[in-house]
Amino acid sequence: MWELCRDRPDWGAEQGGVEHTVCDCGLVGCTARSLFPIAGDGEHAGVSHHGSPAPPPATQVPSRSPGHGLALVGWLQLECFGLAWADLPCPSSASLMSLHVILPRKALQPASKAKHFCRAHAKVLRRVILGLLGVAYLCYFIAACYLNFQRALALVVITAVVVFFICWGIFKKYCGAKVLLLLHPIGKCFQKSWRWLKWLLWVALLAGLIVWLVLDTGRNPEQLISLGGFCFLVLFLFACSKHHGAVSWRAVFWGLGLEFLFGLFVLRTTPGTQAFQWLGDQIQYFLGYTTAGSSFVFGNTLIEEVFAFQTLPIIVFFSCVMSILYYLGVMQWLILKISWLLQVSMGTTPTETLSVAGNIFVGQTEAPLLIRPYLPDMTLSEIHAVMTGGFSTIAGSVMGAYISFGIDAASLIAASVMAAPCALAMAKLVYPEVEESKFKGKASVRLSSGEEQNILEAASNGAATSVGLVANIAANLIAFLAVLEFINAALRWLGEMVDIKDLSFQVICSYVLMPVAFLMGADWADSPVVAELLGIKIFLNEFVAYQQLATYKKNRLMGLEEWDGNRKQWISERAESITTFALCGFANLSSIGITLGGLASMVPQRKGDFASVVLRALLTGICVSMLNACLAGLLYVPTQVGDCATFFGTANFSSTSYTMYTCCKQLFASSVLQNGNLSFTGSWAEQAESVLWLTECCVHYNHTSCAGTI
Repeated sequence: MWELCRDRPDWGAEQGGVEHTVCDCGLVGCTARSLFPIAGDGEHAGVSHHGSPAPPPATQVPSRSPGHGLALVGWLQLECFGLAWADLPCPSSASLMSLHVILPRKALQPASKAKHFCRAHAKVLRRVILGLLGVAYLCYFIAACYLNFQRALALVVITAVVVFFICWGIFKKYCGAKVLLLLHPIGKCFQKSWRWLKWLLWVALLAGLIVWLVLDTGRNPEQLISLGGFCFLVLFLFACSKHHGAVSWRAVFWGLGLEFLFGLFVLRTTPGTQAFQWLGDQIQYFLGYTTAGSSFVFGNTLIEEVFAFQTLPIIVFFSCVMSILYYLGVMQWLILKISWLLQVSMGTTPTETLSVAGNIFVGQTEAPLLIRPYLPDMTLSEIHAVMTGGFSTIAGSVMGAYISFGIDAASLIAASVMAAPCALAMAKLVYPEVEESKFKGKASVRLSSGEEQNILEAASNGAATSVGLVANIAANLIAFLAVLEFINAALRWLGEMVDIKDLSFQVICSYVLMPVAFLMGADWADSPVVAELLGIKIFLNEFVAYQQLATYKKNRLMGLEEWDGNRKQWISERAESITTFALCGFANLSSIGITLGGLASMVPQRKGDFASVVLRALLTGICVSMLNACLAGLLYVPTQVGDCATFFGTANFSSTSYTMYTCCKQLFASSVLQNGNLSFTGSWAEQAESVLWLTECCVHYNHTSCAGTI
């Protein structure tokens, strides 16, 4: 059963003369310095063949790992530097089954040396690898630009942004302190004259804004209505302020200024419009990949015809992607940069600023998780700002669902980003800071990262987390639409008692909120529809409101008649844009419970504080979305319709579109029917086919001029 080990003196040359005992037990590579049976298993358990005391039982051996065999061998390796064991019996094959397989020490030496080399030269190796990757990307970048620069334009922009931040980080690390030291005298001089210089700067900015508004609104006077609505909402929120004398006007003016500048860049400048339009298009393409998964699970028929299988899987996909970006650190980096900009300019504390910046990308319960360790010590003003940020924005996951409805992606993205500084500013206007914050002057707040071990786990967790969100949305849609129908039925019954027909919740909202819709900039004819959607958003939720807005938009794009009897089938592009911004936020009554539940679960001891400010935060969040809508109305530029004669020359009159509707309206407006004779004015009088085009338009639309084509 036991075979004897034989001495092997070749170890002595390597280990300073200490002999090495090797078991020849039929195992290839069994080269442990000493291998012996477990204590109590065989006659040689007590003493060695040289008469030396045998090793102690395995239970007395210091353990290096949970494995019993490894602990035993580890003790022997240490002991053999002082003792040489010879002719030790090897365990039988049955006993060997209980021991761990020990890799040869000599075979491990190259790997160990390589490991030590990598550790010793980790920085150099890292730089070499990064350098090789950089060279490879540079070659790819040059090839892409050389083959088709227009196609590679997006790659150029992304590369330029990444290179800028990398260079900025390197510059800040190695030269930041020196530059600050050089600029210190200038800063000191600037600080002395800042008292009168800041007033000069504010006067110059105000004068420039007034001049720009006069010149800009001269072409479109209806923009003045949006400006008046913006001022009215700010004054209304100031009237609702908790502490009027403690308002930080720096935070208010900087927040509104950043909102205005960003809106001006997105809605008025060609680079901003093109950039966000491109970004919106890319998001739409990206969300289209959801079809690959949902069609496999549900089938093509369901995802084309059933709303739940068409829209809700997008939330799963988007949530999965967001989780991956969080694992990679992309979202944390982006949130920190936005938070730094807001904090430096507005003078707010890093905790509240970080949460509001996070709300651009995540929901009202996920953003406070970024600052969870700091919530117990935050002041009521900071908590109010955190809640306001949640009510004023929407999560990226549901944004994907709204884009799938047909809502303009660029407007949704712009509304979410613009809402962050505005929410922070209005939060400080409504609930100013009167306590001493523990985080005031704190340079930064450490962002917590996820607990995922790899990218696959992050993707899986993101998809699994979205299941609750999808179920919540589906349940809310079922419940709210059913409740809305019940309320409308009850209102119709009550209205019929006093001869009021078709009384409904939407009709009540259209009358009550119509002045607000008009102040935001919607035409008076569109104001009832905009007010109706605004009421649905506040009293039900924005998901239902966006779904109905998408229906109005589809009707317009299909070229349907604007009026179907007394009912408006669609609203103007300007009203659509204003409504898109006004609905972009979680500020509705059902969100109160979601916000309180999420925050109370993180800090149960402050549940009373959360409840005391939530209603004020809800009101502020509603007004923030309306302020964004007013700004959208102020900066809106009407879409220019092309040459209608050219359009009619190539148009297929078998179907309608919004362009066809617009051109037909122009043709109707230029037609004159007098004594049965049809004639045209303006440029249409020069077109030989004007009568033919008018006849085709009369097939789809009604007008008095159509009598002349019969």
